[in-house]
Amino acid sequence: MLIYNSSPYLPFYLLIKIHFLSSMGLLKLKFPFQKRVCLAQGLWLLSWVAVFSGAITFAMGVFLKTELHRRSEVMHNMDIHIVPNLLMAVGLASVGINICAGKVCQDSMDPSRFPRWKTFLPPFFCMSVFLASLLLVAMILSYVLQPSLEESLKIGLKNGIRFYKDTDTPGRCFQKETIDRLQTEFQCCGNTNFRDWFEVQWISNRYLDFTSKEVKDRVRSNVDGRYLLDGVPFSCCNPASPRPCIQYSLLDNSAHYNYEYQSEELNLHNRGCRQALVNYYMGLMNTIGPGVLSVFLLPMTVLVSLRYLQTSMEGVMGQENLEIETEGYILEKGVKETLLETKEKVMKIFEFAQVGDAAATTPGADPA
Repeated sequence: MLIYNSSPYLPFYLLIKIHFLSSMGLLKLKFPFQKRVCLAQGLWLLSWVAVFSGAITFAMGVFLKTELHRRSEVMHNMDIHIVPNLLMAVGLASVGINICAGKVCQDSMDPSRFPRWKTFLPPFFCMSVFLASLLLVAMILSYVLQPSLEESLKIGLKNGIRFYKDTDTPGRCFQKETIDRLQTEFQCCGNTNFRDWFEVQWISNRYLDFTSKEVKDRVRSNVDGRYLLDGVPFSCCNPASPRPCIQYSLLDNSAHYNYEYQSEELNLHNRGCRQALVNYYMGLMNTIGPGVLSVFLLPMTVLVSLRYLQTSMEGVMGQENLEIETEGYILEKGVKETLLETKEKVMKIFEFAQVGDAAATTPGADPA
Protein backbone atom coordinates (compact mmCIF):
# COMPACT_ATOMS: atom_id res chain seq x y z
CA MET A 1 0.00 0.00 0.00
CA LEU A 2 2.88 2.35 0.74
CA ILE A 3 4.31 1.74 -2.70
CA TYR A 4 1.07 2.59 -4.44
CA ASN A 5 0.44 5.79 -2.49
CA SER A 6 3.92 7.20 -3.06
CA SER A 7 4.35 6.15 -6.66
CA PRO A 8 2.69 9.10 -8.45
CA TYR A 9 5.17 11.54 -6.90
CA LEU A 10 8.35 9.68 -7.75
CA PRO A 11 8.86 11.11 -11.29
CA PHE A 12 8.67 14.66 -9.90
CA TYR A 13 11.06 13.72 -7.10
CA LEU A 14 13.51 12.47 -9.70
CA LEU A 15 13.46 15.77 -11.60
CA ILE A 16 14.29 17.68 -8.42
CA LYS A 17 17.13 15.31 -7.59
CA ILE A 18 18.50 15.57 -11.14
CA HIS A 19 19.05 19.28 -10.61
CA PHE A 20 21.54 18.60 -7.83
CA LEU A 21 23.27 15.75 -9.67
CA SER A 22 23.60 17.51 -13.03
CA SER A 23 26.86 19.18 -12.02
CA MET A 24 28.41 15.69 -11.90
CA GLY A 25 27.45 15.16 -15.54
CA LEU A 26 26.36 11.53 -14.98
CA LEU A 27 22.83 11.90 -13.54
CA LYS A 28 23.04 8.47 -11.90
CA LEU A 29 20.68 7.21 -9.20
CA LYS A 30 20.46 3.98 -7.21
CA PHE A 31 17.23 2.00 -7.61
CA PRO A 32 16.35 -0.70 -5.08
CA PHE A 33 13.51 -3.05 -6.00
CA GLN A 34 10.85 -1.03 -4.17
CA LYS A 35 11.99 2.18 -5.83
CA ARG A 36 11.78 0.58 -9.29
CA VAL A 37 8.24 -0.57 -8.55
CA CYS A 38 7.30 2.91 -7.35
CA LEU A 39 8.81 4.44 -10.49
CA ALA A 40 6.95 2.04 -12.78
CA GLN A 41 3.62 2.62 -11.04
CA GLY A 42 3.99 6.40 -10.91
CA LEU A 43 5.17 6.58 -14.50
CA TRP A 44 2.24 4.45 -15.68
CA LEU A 45 -0.17 6.90 -14.07
CA LEU A 46 1.74 9.90 -15.40
CA SER A 47 1.81 8.52 -18.93
CA TRP A 48 -1.99 8.35 -18.99
CA VAL A 49 -2.16 11.92 -17.75
CA ALA A 50 0.16 12.79 -20.65
CA VAL A 51 -2.23 10.97 -23.03
CA PHE A 52 -4.99 13.28 -21.83
CA SER A 53 -2.72 16.33 -22.27
CA GLY A 54 -1.93 15.20 -25.82
CA ALA A 55 -5.66 15.06 -26.55
CA ILE A 56 -6.00 18.60 -25.15
CA THR A 57 -3.15 19.77 -27.42
CA PHE A 58 -4.93 18.25 -30.42
CA ALA A 59 -8.19 19.95 -29.39
CA MET A 60 -6.43 23.32 -29.07
CA GLY A 61 -5.02 22.88 -32.56
CA VAL A 62 -8.43 21.99 -33.99
CA PHE A 63 -10.05 24.99 -32.31
CA LEU A 64 -7.40 27.40 -33.58
CA LYS A 65 -7.54 25.85 -37.06
CA THR A 66 -11.33 26.27 -37.12
CA GLU A 67 -11.15 29.91 -36.05
CA LEU A 68 -8.54 30.69 -38.69
CA HIS A 69 -10.53 28.85 -41.37
CA ARG A 70 -13.65 30.85 -40.53
CA ARG A 71 -11.82 34.04 -41.57
CA SER A 72 -9.90 32.54 -44.48
CA GLU A 73 -11.80 34.75 -46.95
CA VAL A 74 -10.19 37.86 -45.45
CA MET A 75 -6.68 36.36 -45.27
CA HIS A 76 -4.24 36.72 -48.12
CA ASN A 77 -2.05 33.74 -47.15
CA MET A 78 -2.24 30.79 -44.77
CA ASP A 79 1.22 30.94 -43.16
CA ILE A 80 -0.28 31.15 -39.68
CA HIS A 81 -1.96 27.75 -40.20
CA ILE A 82 1.38 26.07 -39.49
CA VAL A 83 0.77 26.68 -35.77
CA PRO A 84 -2.51 24.71 -35.45
CA ASN A 85 -1.18 22.08 -37.87
CA LEU A 86 1.81 21.49 -35.58
CA LEU A 87 -0.40 21.36 -32.50
CA MET A 88 -2.71 18.78 -34.06
CA ALA A 89 0.14 16.61 -35.35
CA VAL A 90 2.09 16.70 -32.08
CA GLY A 91 -1.08 16.16 -30.04
CA LEU A 92 -1.98 12.99 -31.93
CA ALA A 93 1.61 11.71 -31.84
CA SER A 94 1.79 12.45 -28.11
CA VAL A 95 -1.28 10.30 -27.48
CA GLY A 96 0.33 7.33 -29.25
CA ILE A 97 3.74 7.83 -27.64
CA ASN A 98 2.38 8.01 -24.11
CA ILE A 99 0.20 4.94 -24.65
CA CYS A 100 3.42 3.12 -25.61
CA ALA A 101 5.11 4.55 -22.50
CA GLY A 102 2.32 3.13 -20.35
CA LYS A 103 2.79 -0.28 -21.98
CA VAL A 104 6.54 -0.14 -21.28
CA CYS A 105 5.77 0.59 -17.61
CA GLN A 106 3.50 -2.45 -17.43
CA ASP A 107 6.10 -4.74 -19.02
CA SER A 108 8.84 -3.41 -16.75
CA MET A 109 7.17 -5.25 -13.87
CA ASP A 110 7.96 -8.50 -15.67
CA PRO A 111 11.69 -8.89 -16.53
CA SER A 112 10.80 -11.57 -19.10
CA ARG A 113 8.74 -9.12 -21.17
CA PHE A 114 10.83 -5.97 -20.78
CA PRO A 115 13.78 -7.03 -23.03
CA ARG A 116 11.62 -6.81 -26.16
CA TRP A 117 11.54 -3.01 -25.70
CA LYS A 118 15.33 -2.67 -25.57
CA THR A 119 15.84 -1.96 -29.28
CA PHE A 120 12.65 0.08 -29.52
CA LEU A 121 13.35 2.59 -26.74
CA PRO A 122 16.37 4.53 -28.18
CA PRO A 123 14.51 5.66 -31.34
CA PHE A 124 11.42 6.13 -29.17
CA PHE A 125 13.31 8.64 -27.02
CA CYS A 126 14.67 10.50 -30.06
CA MET A 127 11.23 10.79 -31.62
CA SER A 128 9.66 11.90 -28.36
CA VAL A 129 12.23 14.65 -27.82
CA PHE A 130 11.73 15.79 -31.42
CA LEU A 131 7.95 15.96 -31.04
CA ALA A 132 8.24 17.77 -27.71
CA SER A 133 10.55 20.34 -29.33
CA LEU A 134 7.90 20.90 -32.02
CA LEU A 135 5.56 22.11 -29.29
CA LEU A 136 8.05 24.82 -28.40
CA VAL A 137 8.46 25.65 -32.10
CA ALA A 138 4.68 26.03 -32.42
CA MET A 139 4.58 28.33 -29.39
CA ILE A 140 7.45 30.47 -30.74
CA LEU A 141 5.89 30.64 -34.23
CA SER A 142 2.60 31.84 -32.77
CA TYR A 143 4.42 35.06 -31.78
CA VAL A 144 6.92 35.26 -34.63
CA LEU A 145 4.18 35.06 -37.26
CA GLN A 146 2.19 38.00 -35.86
CA PRO A 147 3.54 40.45 -38.51
CA SER A 148 2.73 37.89 -41.22
CA LEU A 149 -0.80 37.52 -39.83
CA GLU A 150 -1.29 41.27 -39.76
CA GLU A 151 -0.05 41.68 -43.34
CA SER A 152 -2.25 38.79 -44.49
CA LEU A 153 -5.31 40.41 -42.91
CA LYS A 154 -4.40 43.80 -44.33
CA ILE A 155 -4.38 42.51 -47.91
CA GLY A 156 -7.29 40.12 -47.38
CA LEU A 157 -9.56 42.77 -45.85
CA LYS A 158 -8.61 45.24 -48.57
CA ASN A 159 -9.71 42.75 -51.22
CA GLY A 160 -12.82 41.84 -49.23
CA ILE A 161 -13.92 45.47 -49.10
CA ARG A 162 -13.13 45.93 -52.81
CA PHE A 163 -15.24 42.89 -53.76
CA TYR A 164 -18.07 43.72 -51.34
CA LYS A 165 -20.40 44.78 -54.16
CA ASP A 166 -19.78 41.71 -56.36
CA THR A 167 -22.72 39.67 -55.08
CA ASP A 168 -23.39 38.34 -58.61
CA THR A 169 -19.80 37.31 -59.34
CA PRO A 170 -18.98 33.61 -58.88
CA GLY A 171 -16.46 33.13 -56.08
CA ARG A 172 -17.28 36.51 -54.54
CA CYS A 173 -21.03 36.26 -53.98
CA PHE A 174 -20.60 35.62 -50.22
CA GLN A 175 -18.02 38.38 -49.69
CA LYS A 176 -20.65 40.91 -48.64
CA GLU A 177 -22.11 38.55 -46.04
CA THR A 178 -18.64 37.72 -44.73
CA ILE A 179 -17.64 41.37 -44.30
CA ASP A 180 -20.98 42.36 -42.73
CA ARG A 181 -20.85 39.48 -40.25
CA LEU A 182 -17.23 40.28 -39.45
CA GLN A 183 -17.91 43.96 -38.77
CA THR A 184 -20.95 43.17 -36.67
CA GLU A 185 -19.33 40.39 -34.64
CA PHE A 186 -16.04 42.17 -33.94
CA GLN A 187 -17.58 45.65 -33.73
CA CYS A 188 -15.18 47.06 -36.29
CA CYS A 189 -15.38 49.03 -39.52
CA GLY A 190 -13.16 48.92 -42.59
CA ASN A 191 -9.60 47.70 -42.78
CA THR A 192 -7.89 50.42 -40.74
CA ASN A 193 -10.97 52.58 -40.03
CA PHE A 194 -14.31 53.60 -41.56
CA ARG A 195 -12.63 55.84 -44.16
CA ASP A 196 -11.50 52.76 -46.08
CA TRP A 197 -15.04 52.51 -47.44
CA PHE A 198 -14.71 55.96 -49.03
CA GLU A 199 -12.03 54.66 -51.41
CA VAL A 200 -14.05 51.84 -53.01
CA GLN A 201 -17.38 51.49 -54.74
CA TRP A 202 -19.21 49.18 -52.37
CA ILE A 203 -22.67 49.57 -53.95
CA SER A 204 -23.31 47.41 -57.00
CA ASN A 205 -24.24 49.13 -60.28
CA ARG A 206 -27.46 47.12 -60.40
CA TYR A 207 -28.73 49.17 -57.46
CA LEU A 208 -27.73 52.56 -58.88
CA ASP A 209 -30.09 54.73 -60.91
CA PHE A 210 -27.88 56.07 -63.68
CA THR A 211 -30.65 58.41 -64.80
CA SER A 212 -30.20 60.30 -61.54
CA LYS A 213 -28.11 63.47 -61.73
CA GLU A 214 -26.43 62.73 -58.39
CA VAL A 215 -25.29 59.31 -59.55
CA LYS A 216 -24.05 60.67 -62.87
CA ASP A 217 -22.11 63.46 -61.17
CA ARG A 218 -20.40 61.09 -58.74
CA VAL A 219 -19.43 58.66 -61.50
CA ARG A 220 -18.13 61.45 -63.76
CA SER A 221 -16.17 63.08 -60.96
CA ASN A 222 -14.12 59.92 -60.51
CA VAL A 223 -11.28 59.09 -62.89
CA ASP A 224 -12.07 55.36 -62.85
CA GLY A 225 -15.79 55.94 -63.29
CA ARG A 226 -16.64 54.52 -59.88
CA TYR A 227 -19.51 55.54 -57.63
CA LEU A 228 -17.71 56.78 -54.51
CA LEU A 229 -19.38 58.36 -51.53
CA ASP A 230 -18.61 59.23 -47.92
CA GLY A 231 -20.74 56.41 -46.57
CA VAL A 232 -20.38 52.97 -45.01
CA PRO A 233 -22.45 49.74 -44.90
CA PHE A 234 -24.99 49.23 -42.13
CA SER A 235 -22.74 46.71 -40.38
CA CYS A 236 -20.43 49.57 -39.35
CA CYS A 237 -23.17 51.06 -37.18
CA ASN A 238 -22.71 50.96 -33.44
CA PRO A 239 -25.96 49.70 -31.84
CA ALA A 240 -24.88 51.14 -28.49
CA SER A 241 -25.04 54.69 -29.81
CA PRO A 242 -28.05 56.75 -28.62
CA ARG A 243 -28.29 58.48 -32.00
CA PRO A 244 -29.83 56.77 -35.06
CA CYS A 245 -27.03 55.52 -37.25
CA ILE A 246 -25.62 57.93 -39.81
CA GLN A 247 -24.32 55.93 -42.78
CA TYR A 248 -24.15 58.50 -45.57
CA SER A 249 -22.72 61.99 -45.98
CA LEU A 250 -20.45 61.34 -43.04
CA LEU A 251 -18.17 64.26 -43.91
CA ASP A 252 -20.97 66.78 -44.56
CA ASN A 253 -21.93 68.70 -41.44
CA SER A 254 -24.90 70.36 -43.16
CA ALA A 255 -26.47 67.03 -44.14
CA HIS A 256 -27.44 66.23 -40.55
CA TYR A 257 -28.85 68.29 -37.71
CA ASN A 258 -26.52 69.08 -34.81
CA TYR A 259 -23.66 67.17 -36.39
CA GLU A 260 -19.90 67.78 -36.64
CA TYR A 261 -17.94 64.97 -38.21
CA GLN A 262 -14.63 66.05 -36.63
CA SER A 263 -15.92 65.72 -33.09
CA GLU A 264 -18.83 63.32 -33.56
CA GLU A 265 -18.29 59.61 -32.89
CA LEU A 266 -20.26 59.05 -36.09
CA ASN A 267 -22.33 56.30 -34.52
CA LEU A 268 -19.85 53.86 -36.07
CA HIS A 269 -17.39 51.36 -34.71
CA ASN A 270 -14.12 53.19 -34.21
CA ARG A 271 -11.53 50.48 -34.69
CA GLY A 272 -10.58 48.77 -37.92
CA CYS A 273 -11.24 45.07 -38.50
CA ARG A 274 -7.57 44.27 -39.04
CA GLN A 275 -6.66 45.38 -35.54
CA ALA A 276 -9.71 43.65 -34.10
CA LEU A 277 -8.81 40.33 -35.74
CA VAL A 278 -5.13 40.58 -34.81
CA ASN A 279 -6.09 41.22 -31.18
CA TYR A 280 -8.50 38.27 -31.26
CA TYR A 281 -6.05 35.77 -32.73
CA MET A 282 -3.13 36.93 -30.61
CA GLY A 283 -5.39 36.62 -27.57
CA LEU A 284 -6.00 33.00 -28.57
CA MET A 285 -2.26 32.46 -29.04
CA ASN A 286 -1.48 33.98 -25.64
CA THR A 287 -4.04 31.69 -24.03
CA ILE A 288 -2.82 28.58 -25.84
CA GLY A 289 0.88 29.37 -25.24
CA PRO A 290 0.96 28.63 -21.47
CA GLY A 291 -1.11 25.50 -22.10
CA VAL A 292 1.41 24.31 -24.67
CA LEU A 293 4.27 25.00 -22.25
CA SER A 294 2.63 22.94 -19.50
CA VAL A 295 1.96 20.14 -21.98
CA PHE A 296 5.63 20.28 -22.98
CA LEU A 297 6.82 19.87 -19.38
CA LEU A 298 4.62 16.81 -18.76
CA PRO A 299 5.99 14.65 -21.63
CA MET A 300 9.54 15.65 -20.73
CA THR A 301 8.89 14.43 -17.18
CA VAL A 302 7.61 11.15 -18.61
CA LEU A 303 10.67 10.79 -20.86
CA VAL A 304 13.19 11.47 -18.08
CA SER A 305 11.44 9.03 -15.76
CA LEU A 306 11.15 6.43 -18.52
CA ARG A 307 14.87 6.71 -19.21
CA TYR A 308 15.59 5.97 -15.54
CA LEU A 309 13.20 3.04 -15.64
CA GLN A 310 14.83 1.67 -18.80
CA THR A 311 18.41 1.88 -17.54
CA SER A 312 17.56 0.54 -14.07
CA MET A 313 15.69 -2.42 -15.59
CA GLU A 314 18.60 -3.24 -17.91
CA GLY A 315 20.63 -3.97 -14.78
CA VAL A 316 18.15 -6.69 -13.82
CA MET A 317 18.28 -8.47 -17.16
CA GLY A 318 20.24 -11.74 -16.92
CA GLN A 319 20.26 -11.71 -13.11
CA GLU A 320 18.80 -14.52 -11.02
CA ASN A 321 17.88 -12.21 -8.16
CA LEU A 322 15.29 -9.77 -9.56
CA GLU A 323 15.21 -7.68 -6.39
CA ILE A 324 18.82 -6.47 -6.52
CA GLU A 325 19.69 -2.81 -6.44
CA THR A 326 20.46 -1.37 -9.87
CA GLU A 327 21.70 1.92 -11.23
CA GLY A 328 19.65 4.23 -13.44
CA TYR A 329 20.93 7.23 -15.37
CA ILE A 330 20.14 9.69 -18.11
CA LEU A 331 23.65 9.55 -19.56
CA GLU A 332 25.93 6.60 -18.99
CA LYS A 333 28.92 8.93 -19.13
CA GLY A 334 29.41 12.65 -18.64
CA VAL A 335 27.85 15.19 -20.98
CA LYS A 336 31.19 16.05 -22.58
CA GLU A 337 32.16 12.42 -23.11
CA THR A 338 28.72 11.61 -24.56
CA LEU A 339 28.93 14.51 -27.02
CA LEU A 340 32.41 13.46 -28.12
CA GLU A 341 31.30 9.87 -28.65
CA THR A 342 28.24 11.01 -30.61
CA LYS A 343 30.44 13.26 -32.75
CA GLU A 344 32.82 10.40 -33.49
CA LYS A 345 29.96 8.08 -34.47
CA VAL A 346 28.51 10.70 -36.80
CA MET A 347 31.92 11.32 -38.39
CA LYS A 348 32.39 7.58 -38.96
CA ILE A 349 28.99 7.37 -40.63
CA PHE A 350 29.90 10.24 -42.98
CA GLU A 351 33.31 8.72 -43.73
CA PHE A 352 31.69 5.36 -44.49
CA ALA A 353 29.17 7.03 -46.77
CA GLN A 354 31.90 8.93 -48.63
CA VAL A 355 33.97 5.76 -49.10
CA GLY A 356 30.87 3.94 -50.39
CA ASP A 357 30.13 6.72 -52.87
CA ALA A 358 33.74 6.78 -54.08
CA ALA A 359 33.73 3.02 -54.59
CA ALA A 360 30.47 3.22 -56.52
CA THR A 361 31.76 5.92 -58.88
CA THR A 362 35.19 4.32 -59.55
CA PRO A 363 35.04 2.46 -62.87
CA GLY A 364 36.06 -1.21 -62.79
CA ALA A 365 39.12 -2.46 -64.62
CA ASP A 366 38.51 -3.52 -68.21
CA PRO A 367 39.02 -7.22 -68.86
CA ALA A 368 42.18 -8.09 -70.87
